Amino acid sequence: MLYGKEHVQRYRETDGAEGHDWNNTTVLLLTTKGRKSGKPYTTPLIYQPHGESYVVVASKGGDPDHPDWYKNLQVNPEVEVQIKGDTFRAATRTAGSQERPELWRLMTAAWPDYDEYTKKTDREIPIVVLEPAR
Repeated sequence: MLYGKEHVQRYRETDGAEGHDWNNTTVLLLTTKGRKSGKPYTTPLIYQPHGESYVVVASKGGDPDHPDWYKNLQVNPEVEVQIKGDTFRAATRTAGSQERPELWRLMTAAWPDYDEYTKKTDREIPIVVLEPAR
C-alpha cells in the first residue's frame, strides 16, 4: 500500500496512475511552502471535487495538533495541486461554518474514518477548500 514519500514518488512518476485511486477513494498531491523553511513539502491527501474547487480535510488521523501542511498554508495560502497528470496553482481557505456541514458529509462519504477521528481530538478538524487559479 502506498503511503507518504513513496506515495508521492509513484504518483508523480505515473501521473497518478498509481496513487490517485487509493483504498476506495481518491488522492491528490498538495504542495505547500514550509512556514519556517520556505521549502516545498508535498503531501498525498484524500480529496473530493466540489463545484470548481476541491476539498481536503486536515485530520492528521484525529491528532490533537493540526498537520504541518495545514499550518504551512495558514502562513502561505498559495499551493500547488496535482490531480492525476494535471498540476495547477490554487488558493486555499478553511471552510466556514455555513458550508462546513455539507462539505463534511461530502468528505465522510469518501472516507468514513473522518467521523472516528473527531472522537480522538478536541480540536475542530479543518476542512480546506482548494480554489484553482486557472
